[in-house]
Amino acid sequence: MVEPADRSSTAGQRLGAPESFGVSTLEPGLRPPAQPPGRQVSIRVQMLDDTQEVFQISQRSPGKVLFDLVCAHLNLVEGDYFGLEYQDQRKMTVWLDLLKPTLKQIRRPKNTILRFVVKFFPPDHTQLMEELTRYLFALQIKRDLACGRLICNDTSAALMVSHIIQSEIGDFDETQSWQHLLHNKYLPDQDAIRDEIIDCHREHVGQTPAESDYQLLEIARRLEMYGVRLHPAKDREGTKLSLAVANSGVLVFQGNTKINSFNWSKIRKLSFKRKRFLIKLRADPTNAHHDTLEFAMASRDCCKVFWKICVEYHAFFRLFEEPKPKPKPILFTRGSSFRFSGRTQKQIIDYVKDSEPKKVPFERKHSKMLSNSSMSPQSASTRSHKYKYKLAVHFIVEAEFLFVSNLTLSLIFSCHLLLLFVLFLTPASPPLSIFFFYSRPSGSPGSENSPLGGPHVAVNGNGSVNGQRMGSTGVLGAEQSPEVQPLSPLTSPLLTEAGYVRNDEEDEKFPTDKAYFIAKELLTTERTYLKDLQVITESFQSAVGKDEAFPDSVRSLISANYDPVYKFHQGFLKETEQRLAQWEGRSNAHIKGDYQRIGDVLLKNIQGLRQLTIHLQKHSECLVELERACRSSRKVETLCRDFEQQRVCYLPLNIFLLRPLHRLLHYKLILERLCKHYPPTHDDFRDCRAALADISEMVLQLQGIMMKMENFQKLIELKKDLTGVEDLMSPGREFIRLGCLSKLSGKGLQQRMFFLFSDCLVYTSRGMTPSNQFKVHGQLPLYGMTIRESEEEWGVPHSFTLFGQRQSVVVAASCASEMERWVEDIRMAIDLAEQSSGLNNDLLSTSLSDNSKSSTDGGGEQESEDELGGSRSSLERQGHRGNTTVHVCWHRNTSVSMVDFSIAVENQLSGNLLRKFKNSNGWQKLWVVFTNFSLFFYKSHQDDYPLASLPLLGYSVTVPSESENIHKDYVFKLHFKSHVYYFRSESEYTFERWVSSSLLSETFRFSSTKVKRVTLI
Repeated sequence: MVEPADRSSTAGQRLGAPESFGVSTLEPGLRPPAQPPGRQVSIRVQMLDDTQEVFQISQRSPGKVLFDLVCAHLNLVEGDYFGLEYQDQRKMTVWLDLLKPTLKQIRRPKNTILRFVVKFFPPDHTQLMEELTRYLFALQIKRDLACGRLICNDTSAALMVSHIIQSEIGDFDETQSWQHLLHNKYLPDQDAIRDEIIDCHREHVGQTPAESDYQLLEIARRLEMYGVRLHPAKDREGTKLSLAVANSGVLVFQGNTKINSFNWSKIRKLSFKRKRFLIKLRADPTNAHHDTLEFAMASRDCCKVFWKICVEYHAFFRLFEEPKPKPKPILFTRGSSFRFSGRTQKQIIDYVKDSEPKKVPFERKHSKMLSNSSMSPQSASTRSHKYKYKLAVHFIVEAEFLFVSNLTLSLIFSCHLLLLFVLFLTPASPPLSIFFFYSRPSGSPGSENSPLGGPHVAVNGNGSVNGQRMGSTGVLGAEQSPEVQPLSPLTSPLLTEAGYVRNDEEDEKFPTDKAYFIAKELLTTERTYLKDLQVITESFQSAVGKDEAFPDSVRSLISANYDPVYKFHQGFLKETEQRLAQWEGRSNAHIKGDYQRIGDVLLKNIQGLRQLTIHLQKHSECLVELERACRSSRKVETLCRDFEQQRVCYLPLNIFLLRPLHRLLHYKLILERLCKHYPPTHDDFRDCRAALADISEMVLQLQGIMMKMENFQKLIELKKDLTGVEDLMSPGREFIRLGCLSKLSGKGLQQRMFFLFSDCLVYTSRGMTPSNQFKVHGQLPLYGMTIRESEEEWGVPHSFTLFGQRQSVVVAASCASEMERWVEDIRMAIDLAEQSSGLNNDLLSTSLSDNSKSSTDGGGEQESEDELGGSRSSLERQGHRGNTTVHVCWHRNTSVSMVDFSIAVENQLSGNLLRKFKNSNGWQKLWVVFTNFSLFFYKSHQDDYPLASLPLLGYSVTVPSESENIHKDYVFKLHFKSHVYYFRSESEYTFERWVSSSLLSETFRFSSTKVKRVTLI
């Protein structure tokens, strides 16, 4: 699958469907097919092993692009035997046409799951050259057996199931085989022939998974129903029949019995007329059939579906090469233009023989054995060392049992050394990594209170990783504990700790005092803050320092006032980390004292921070001078814009310049929470109260500068989002609110983006420029404006009329609460305008003459929120304009105010969370940063740039219900329409902080009356 960094993404994609961060199976140097430009759409595909993958395709790309992406993801060379099927709006199962645009076939991609299945069944499985292809065919046979589609006698069924079991669990073991059959259903009536299956399995000792696949296909290909997909029909007498197509021709079934077949060599033409399917045969005096056979099907659509698959089967098995497209007629078209697309069977066989493609490793999801191609090449002596692996693991298990009985640790470590010797010094052993950690089985002595637990082995490499399956040559093998949870296919190594896969049963032990978690919030947000400072002090200065066009005065000004702050906070972070390590008991320092406190560290560093007040006051000057340099030099503006394209600059550049001022607010809020938590008699209370007094004084001193700079920074950002505005940042203008409203015009209600300032109201539409800027359509002076609700007058819900001195505008909000916010803010802005000097004739310098014609236009192409509202959004953006708050409001049809921005600044958060998608099983551990109304996801806090982002405007915050089966504590749920994400925090305090940070903004909704910890039993 194409990785996010390998292609650019559109605004819709960044607000849209989730990206998969699974590890691609592509070989180095291989890339998925190129896609046409356009908005990206997420398509879900269910594989033959029942996993689901998400693929990103362009809205204009044909079906072949999606199919090639799936084959590239699997490293499948013989992919033309397979196809993608889905249910269309008529509830009919149809094949994806590779020549037509995918979105013209799948009308609702959000609600459609395509299935990757076998489409063409060859008569002889020896024609399948690759082991991966035969494995996928075996999965298809397994699925057909389970659903009752592949009907056969009991003897054949038992033999096939025994080969499937052999490939999954390995050699026969009576207890294990019985248990496996009890927990897995391979046949609809499996219980009746269970003894026969066991007897067959007993005979397959030593058979590898690849050999089992081969034998399974050998039996299946001889069955009458092999590869048959029945299509109901009736003959001329009204007898119920079924039609099917195979490699040899068209088949006729009555029930499950084949009563006739028409070979391709005997068929002259296949056609359909309305709901009649016609087979025209070649003239043959010895043939008793009529020249034309007629079958009635349920509808014309059923006829067309069957006719298409017949055309494809004939072309695939009978032609030497792909048929050429028919020339387009000049005047009239007759008949269907449908044709087979792809390589024929002969072309596939020739290609594999000539190219001799390299065998690629693949994973057998349901198998506890390791296929030869699933691992790196090993010598034949590997099996001879199987006993050594089991012996070493047996010693460790025995040692763990002795340890539980409170015996010595020496035996355990001796066994670990033995295992290391067997694994690493045996020539035939695969490369494995061993990690040791201590845990105890629940209920064992000392499992909770003892500082030590039982030794446990986590193996990383080609074997298992603490819960993944191990092959028969692996360490854990079939004897691994049933309590070990398998790793979810959606839990990628990219998103877990290096060499370690999180087990949901493992819980890190932390102090339980609320003060500890408040201090930990200080630590996590300080780490993010230092990374943000690094964007200015290192990344930005490195980017502009090489260019002579950037003014030296601005460079020196930024360096002189940000570098000292950065160096100071490096020391602050180090002290905080040391104190938290001592608090958690992880420190090796042999120092006596009470370290379960943070007030003394805060007091010391805030007093040191006061010495930097002169630099903090200069930060506003840095912002103004940088903007002045950009306005005076096109080259400087280009330098800054290019820097914003870099992944390290995940927010607008000007926001990073304001981070030191914002951080003062964070310190103040953290200290307020500590003082509220501590009783006055607590040892840490006095230091926290003194630090709070110092930081409150600093905030009060810099608050005026901060408010002016936040407004100035917001106007700078809006200037980049608007086109047709020359002087947005006029003195005295304040930003109040932006968002979507529907404007009533001669063409009806049209979506418009409104920007409310202290002196005017501007309405725009989304332009079609490369940067997707918003084009100004008009502006209304606020001086002398009146506002009136007009829902009854116009019959439009949530509508109100703005009466200006020059014109009147009728607008409608998306809901009642949105209307209340807009009306309240507009009335406040009108009062501010009345208190000013009066009507400002030179509001916004715009070329309204150019916009007059477009003021009643549709305002550009409307993009579906279903295509824009998903989770894992790529940060590879064009022009950095598609992920701004303005564009999110446009797509989500909502609004935000300057008050919302200020509240969001105060409630920035960062820390580790476990994330789970709606349809996934595992939890992914991520470093998450909440800022600017978005969640940014990192692998760890040390990463320089985020992996993905999720804009949260319009999302609802709830707790999972019991029906959602989330059996964990401290879980909150984010959802918007059909997009659902679960996040799990480490404590009740962090849970409340993450939820309340979201709720404090008016742009979030909470459907419950009270936020509480939810424990599901």
